Amino acid sequence: MKPLFAALLLAMAVPAVADTLVGGTPVESGMPHPFGVRDLVMMDRVSDPQLSPDGRYAAFTVRSTDYAANKGVNALEVLDLARGGKPVKVVEKGASSPRWSADGRSIYYVAPVAGVAQLWRLDFGTGKPDLDLSVASTPVQISHSPVDIDNYKLSPDGKSVLLSYAVFTDCHGLACTKERLDGRTANKATGTLYDKLFVRHWDTWADGRRNQLYIARLGADGQLPAEPTLLTGGIDGDVPSKPFGDDSEFAFSPDGKTVYFDVRIASTSEPWSTNFDVYKVPADGSAPPTDLTSGNEAWDAYPVPSPDGKTLYYLAMKTPAFEADRFAIMALDLATGAKHEVDPDWDRSPANMSISANGKTLYVTADNNGQRPLFAVDVASGKVKQVVGDGSVNGYTLARQRILLARDDLKRPADLYTVDADGRDLSQVTYFNAERLKNVRMGDFQFFTFKGWNNEIVQGYVVKPVGYKAGHKYPVAFIIHGGPQGAMNNDWSYRWNPQTYAGQGFAVVTINFHGSTGYGQAFTDSISGDWGGKPLEDLKLGWQAALDKYSFLDSDRACALGASYGGYMTYWIAGVWNKPWKCLVDHDGVFDARMMYYATEELWFEEHENGGRQFDVPENYEKFNPVNHVKDWRVPMLVVHSGDDFRIPITQGLGAFTALQRQGIPSEFLTFPDENHWVLKPQNSVLWHETVNAWLKKWTAEGAPSNTQ
Repeated sequence: MKPLFAALLLAMAVPAVADTLVGGTPVESGMPHPFGVRDLVMMDRVSDPQLSPDGRYAAFTVRSTDYAANKGVNALEVLDLARGGKPVKVVEKGASSPRWSADGRSIYYVAPVAGVAQLWRLDFGTGKPDLDLSVASTPVQISHSPVDIDNYKLSPDGKSVLLSYAVFTDCHGLACTKERLDGRTANKATGTLYDKLFVRHWDTWADGRRNQLYIARLGADGQLPAEPTLLTGGIDGDVPSKPFGDDSEFAFSPDGKTVYFDVRIASTSEPWSTNFDVYKVPADGSAPPTDLTSGNEAWDAYPVPSPDGKTLYYLAMKTPAFEADRFAIMALDLATGAKHEVDPDWDRSPANMSISANGKTLYVTADNNGQRPLFAVDVASGKVKQVVGDGSVNGYTLARQRILLARDDLKRPADLYTVDADGRDLSQVTYFNAERLKNVRMGDFQFFTFKGWNNEIVQGYVVKPVGYKAGHKYPVAFIIHGGPQGAMNNDWSYRWNPQTYAGQGFAVVTINFHGSTGYGQAFTDSISGDWGGKPLEDLKLGWQAALDKYSFLDSDRACALGASYGGYMTYWIAGVWNKPWKCLVDHDGVFDARMMYYATEELWFEEHENGGRQFDVPENYEKFNPVNHVKDWRVPMLVVHSGDDFRIPITQGLGAFTALQRQGIPSEFLTFPDENHWVLKPQNSVLWHETVNAWLKKWTAEGAPSNTQ
């Protein structure tokens, strides 16, 4: 429901030949065919690009799909950028988080041993100038901890490692956490007693453990000690944060003597606080952490030290208890404590920040008018320059004036590209899905703008159906994005991918209504307190603008569908704007705003969006509450809701299905007991898409049954 700032999509990929479904009929992927869900779940998914220190070699993760086992399988690959050609798979399966050693002759990574995630090292060559990727040594396990390593980061000199573990903070040593977990497993009593929130978060019940940050020094034999040194002792919070935090939340100083990290102190206010602060702590653990940003009660995070060690850059919001405020780039003088904003005139919210070797340029990504480019920010002036434009940059790394990045768009899944630090010579260097895409047909797309609420310019896009012919009319899938502070950008999605509908013969229309990201902070802020107001007007005006501009859209055969906030809006329009729609599809939507406040986990979101606690301002929660308009529902609806969705609990979907069934409205309910707010398992994804597609086709086909009640 909320915007998520970390890399959040699972990456999966394929065997060389797989079947796809066209109209329910299996078709060999080697034959030309419209893009389908089997193509989607079986695509190679490339992520986490990492450049060697000399900028010559690219290491990265590729996740393939074992469809029979219903899971993704990670592998590590390395590409010699000087020689080109095909990447070499250096670790076959189960590995993630590749990171180069300081000398560029080894790769560290995480992989399980007997079900416990450990740190490994893979060495290349024996002193030759070039790495011989074909004769990598046998991987060496360098950690032997009793509990999982969750995240790690190597020190600048390569001699120490920051490690995060989920532990019981009253334990002394990692073994104590393992013993306590084993004891709970052996105990036949299954009850858990809580005395504060979070009781559950995203898709996991709280078990009392906290993510904590440790440091360990590599021995002469390259091994880590059995017991690392705790750096965050006394910190009642998660480092990195839950549920999606990663190694961007902690960093070494250039000399390796200081560690910076961000954390939200939990106490009893964690579910209604976004007060993250940036801390520093001696890397040897000789002193407790010190809060560097206590003066700001909003979100401070993602520390990036300057190469000279004098300045700490980080991202900061200004509005407390709000997760979708604009992140500003802040500079902290570590000698004087003085702070200033680097980019005060840039009305975008940056993420994924890193710094050039000379310390003069910060690199960030940000949503921008339907794209997610890579930008360069001049540290001295705050001026912003676009480095890589159209499409979406979802990961990148810097070395020796070269940038390696993962980039995708509405017609292409992610591949790796290189570009120089000034944005010149953009070159694609991997082609993981080239053979599969060669035989896949996708729909062309076009962005358009119109005057929305208050005559302000709003953007959307249309995707033509596969096999489009001028003069024909096509049924429409009208997709409503979630967030609500999010956007439907020029990017590739493994969940709500417009090409899956285009491949089924549907045109797609989507609108980045007021509240969307990438159009300025005032535009994003405008949805708060007005969920059913300005966004609905934009959707109405955008739908009409699309019909006026694109004659191939069949307004009499259109269905609206959305997830999360998009699901909320689907329930909302079911009662207040149902005339255009032949059917509706609602995935994990908010049905009753009143109960949503008491059932969700991250209360700051509800309280900010509705202007306070439900019992203090009940009228705010009722103003745009879908449950109050159930009597006006009439359109057939497919409801999808999963059992492990703790963001919008399953009772919301069950309540909506009850409302539909009790009124005799044609309806179906699809549930996945083992999925969270997203449907991620390959076979579940196929079932989800096939069920949704069947529902759309049923109600938009020529001669389809009437939806009039």
